[in-house]
Amino acid sequence: MPLVALTGGIASGKSTIARRLAERGAVIVDADAIVRDVQQPGSPVLHSIAAEFGQRMLHADGSLDRAALGAVVFGDPGALARLNAIVHPAVRDESARRFGAAFAADPSAIVVYDVPLLVEARIDDPWDVVVVAHAPAPLRVGRLVELRGMTQAEAEARIGAQVSDDARLSVADVVIDTTGSMEDTVRQTDDLWDRLSI
Repeated sequence: MPLVALTGGIASGKSTIARRLAERGAVIVDADAIVRDVQQPGSPVLHSIAAEFGQRMLHADGSLDRAALGAVVFGDPGALARLNAIVHPAVRDESARRFGAAFAADPSAIVVYDVPLLVEARIDDPWDVVVVAHAPAPLRVGRLVELRGMTQAEAEARIGAQVSDDARLSVADVVIDTTGSMEDTVRQTDDLWDRLSI
């Protein structure tokens, strides 16, 4: 029953790897989805965000205005730290609940936590295997421009705001190199699955 952490920078191919692992039978727990779930209207997390950063962080229907919140915390380490102190404990509790539910349903499950902020927030958790999706920053900038319509400057800013590639690679048990074709990434992912399934 391995518990696998899958991480990687923006546009590193992490989602492709997660999709392939799901196709092979892994239970994927998505950190970004949990963040959205714990910030639903009426949730304690959303109440705390509004209390900390102001009611203007909420839309008229009570949902989180992600753009407004992003504008406040992006580039402000102090504000980001205050936000993380609200969100991360709730995400940690909910992810642990989902891991437990997956293993209760199938004790031999391979559970993969798809987590962008592993190094920043969850590196000390008891992972059996840490997998890093990796492609050099210039290639990822190109992907963001080509596939997501960002400008070069926007793409470089997004990558620059994340932890360094070296920091991610330093915690990796397995590195999946996503610089090649989709087929190459899938092949490496299948190799990983075969090792996890032993």
